[in-house]
Amino acid sequence: MTTYTARPIDPTVLKQLRDTDDAGQPCLPFTDHEGGSPLRCCLRPIRPGERVALVSYAPLRRWAAETSATPGAYDEQGPVFIHAEECEGPATEEYPSTRPGALRVLRRYSRDGHILGGRLLTLPEEATPAFDAALDEAFADPEVALVHVRAVEYGCFHFEVRRP
Repeated sequence: MTTYTARPIDPTVLKQLRDTDDAGQPCLPFTDHEGGSPLRCCLRPIRPGERVALVSYAPLRRWAAETSATPGAYDEQGPVFIHAEECEGPATEEYPSTRPGALRVLRRYSRDGHILGGRLLTLPEEATPAFDAALDEAFADPEVALVHVRAVEYGCFHFEVRRP
């Protein structure tokens, strides 16, 4: 079984999103007094009192711009939380948002940016082996270039894993 790297949003992209998001809207930072929502810049929950922003992010579109892929209708954007200011990034290499019982979908994409399928994953107590097994299954298909992990409940993008 391979161990994979959950990729946060790239710092260069974060800098752009802190100005204007992928929907063309200005970034509007606020103080989150409750915390708990997942941050995509450092792959951990928001701590109460942190300054954050909810921005629109198009992960497949940005990957396609790097690779010259053409996702066409598969391009999508959605809300993600990021720190309002530059942060240190992930402090651990563990998979984020691993609450037991949470539902995740692992969407598989080809080198052209087209969906090749997906897999539903209900997170068990030990989420790391479950993620590793689901990603092994995804990357067993040589056509799969990357996998996006999303929450089923809200469709939120959680993280990306690229072919090792």
